[in-house]
Amino acid sequence: MQRMMNFLSRIGDKAGVLGTLVSAMGCAACFPAIASLGAAVGLGFLSHWEGLFINTLLPLFAAVALAANFLGWFSHRQYLRTILGMIGPAMVLATLFPLWEYEWSTDLLYAGIAMMMATSIWDLYSPANRRCADGECEVPQK
Repeated sequence: MQRMMNFLSRIGDKAGVLGTLVSAMGCAACFPAIASLGAAVGLGFLSHWEGLFINTLLPLFAAVALAANFLGWFSHRQYLRTILGMIGPAMVLATLFPLWEYEWSTDLLYAGIAMMMATSIWDLYSPANRRCADGECEVPQK
């Protein structure tokens, strides 16, 4: 069960990051810097569905990444990894809902997506390992 939850957490995190990035690349009017990157890699056809991406898919994928990182806590019990993994999706969701009207909100969105990508890459190269189980903590070997 523990192994399955760890696997689902890692897959959910990667799906959330990829979905958030592709959703942002599809909206040229909202995020010109990311949309130009999307057009350069052939995602320009996504501009027809900007409303769907921004109003539905971007928050959905950010919420998936946030939930995956929250559930990952139960697998590995590492505070720093959990907090860093949750900051990016929280920044994206905060940008899309309460902070959208401010001029600096686009910068916050870019920072949130960058944070999501960085923690996802960190998780690929250094997967989380469980450190505490049922109240007994073990010190990692050097």
